[in-house]
Amino acid sequence: MAKAKENKLACNVVQQVEAICDKFGNQPGELITILHETQGMYGYLPEEIQRIIARKLGIPASKVYGVVTFYSFFTMTPKGRHPISVCLGTACYVRGSEPLLEEIKRTLGIDVGQTTPDGKFSLDCLRCVGACGLAPVVTIGDKVYGRLQPKDIKKILEEVGD
Repeated sequence: MAKAKENKLACNVVQQVEAICDKFGNQPGELITILHETQGMYGYLPEEIQRIIARKLGIPASKVYGVVTFYSFFTMTPKGRHPISVCLGTACYVRGSEPLLEEIKRTLGIDVGQTTPDGKFSLDCLRCVGACGLAPVVTIGDKVYGRLQPKDIKKILEEVGD
């Protein structure tokens, strides 16, 4: 059954994932590094890719899945070209990140964990960006937007989405 699932992936993707595993000597101790590089190449870590990695490293697929689901950096679903994260840490929450989140959800028509149908945006929350002095904070890709109000959201999304 695992082979049938792997066949959903393009041959070059399977080869690239296997090459990443080979690059790290197919060592189980390199699992996080392999997952990080694979996600960087493919964008996310679906079950099929996790099974390839498990097979190459000689470990149970459940172990790979456990690592992928434990660390918030890893994702099993595709992200939009412009991933949005709303900080819900204490400083941001107290200064109004929840209304920002609601405005983003309303404007994009998606909920947390979802991606817009056109693949432009995906929405997530996180606990702290480390920019508490700029609270409330939203990140879009690698860019940090601080001291935001709900009225700022539409303009920022229009600029980013172009």
